Amino acid sequence: MQFFTIVRIVGVLVMSFSVTMLLPALVALIYGDGGGQEFLRAFLLNFLVGAFLWWSCRAHHKELRAREGFLIVVLFWIVLGGLGAVPFILLEHPDLNFSESVFESFSGLTTTGGTVITGLDELPKSILFYRQFLQWLGGMGIIVLAIAILPMIGLGKLYRAEMPGPLKDEKMRPRIAETAKMLWQIYFLLTFLCAVAFWLAGMSPFDAISHSFSTISIGGFSTHDASIGYFESSAINYIAVCFLLISSINFGLHYALFSRLSDRKIEQKVGVIGQLYWQDYEFRSFVFIQVTLFVVCVAVLMLYNYYGGFSLTVEQAMFESVSISTTAGFSTSDFSAWPSFLPLLLVLASFIGGCAGSTGGGLKVIRVLLLYLQANREIHRFVHPNSVKPIKLGKHIFSDRIEEGIWAFFAAYFFVFVLCWFGAIACGMSIFDAFNAVLACLNNLGTALGNVSGGFAQVPDSAKWVLVLAMVCGRLEVFTLLVILSPVFWKD
Repeated sequence: MQFFTIVRIVGVLVMSFSVTMLLPALVALIYGDGGGQEFLRAFLLNFLVGAFLWWSCRAHHKELRAREGFLIVVLFWIVLGGLGAVPFILLEHPDLNFSESVFESFSGLTTTGGTVITGLDELPKSILFYRQFLQWLGGMGIIVLAIAILPMIGLGKLYRAEMPGPLKDEKMRPRIAETAKMLWQIYFLLTFLCAVAFWLAGMSPFDAISHSFSTISIGGFSTHDASIGYFESSAINYIAVCFLLISSINFGLHYALFSRLSDRKIEQKVGVIGQLYWQDYEFRSFVFIQVTLFVVCVAVLMLYNYYGGFSLTVEQAMFESVSISTTAGFSTSDFSAWPSFLPLLLVLASFIGGCAGSTGGGLKVIRVLLLYLQANREIHRFVHPNSVKPIKLGKHIFSDRIEEGIWAFFAAYFFVFVLCWFGAIACGMSIFDAFNAVLACLNNLGTALGNVSGGFAQVPDSAKWVLVLAMVCGRLEVFTLLVILSPVFWKD
């Protein structure tokens, strides 16, 4: 294990992350609402920590193996989550203790969106911006950002550990640094377009930029206690739905689209877009899930005459079904008060989440699709025991290794969920609230039913640490974290 090389790389990454503290300091200077000094102090502290780690191991440049990559990813998220809490600890408003500060930091970086802060409308804009920016950085993954801007330190092997999904290498070029740069260009372009759309729909420039960060990252943080509902705008709601759906699609498809469009004439581009996306089985399954959830929500809400009118019902059903199922967690109304089985349906839909390679959380659509296909194959084998029926999507046949890996992931996901659920109960939470809190954190959803639907301020501090573990497991898709706990990982 190349420990000194690992420490050197983590040091460089921490120094890079410390620069992000300067942006909210600039916001504090622009708006003159306080917080600037605390962010400058946080920058100095984080930079010195990173510089010390780098300087002490600067002479070590050995080549990384795959397992060192996994260890760096886990260490970096743990170190980053801790150092990201520094501004919350230093700030007097909001007045957060150590556990609350760490929870808020990890919730932002993992794009969970659960918060312990109340009174967002009265907070300085520098703090609000910092929370949103944490989610934006965590959305695509700071490791991928590091690969894009720091290829000289040899971080290519971290890409596999950081990017989600079982088919994460599909549609990507072999040069990792080039791929990461293109992904971040797409990510930045979507953020820019989303911010402009929000601004044109009536948001202030600050709110538009802030909410574009949490929309494209599918994070769910807002600058207002009422979330998106604060603006009371149908246009804003539909814009949010549009960009949440785009961000829930595999960024590998977006990458392939940009690569192909550059070589096509204008009249060919529409056909390329339709063909590229619709031929992807995960995309089609994702669309089917979203349409099904929307239709069910509209039907039940109309049956109970919950909103009174059809247009408002359609708007609210579309927004809440997309927001919850993609694990964003934005709200325009209290979906937990919806009639019949709808609240439970939406919360359970967050287990599926977005597509692999997207900024969404959950198990990912492709895994659920393959689990369904495998279950269907086993039923077929009961009827025809001697038949050979491979699992395939279109012309692509999946190997037994991928099938075994997905079942192992599902088992590990369930194991971590139960373990954290028991841990939260042991820390003093009720069975129902613990279930919802762990569900919200492991799926990176941020909101659920019960007492956690309005935030995590009332959760015991000890339980917050359990939920932080659930967030990290969800963001790193369980295996990246569990693999370093295996004894075989540490054997040469």
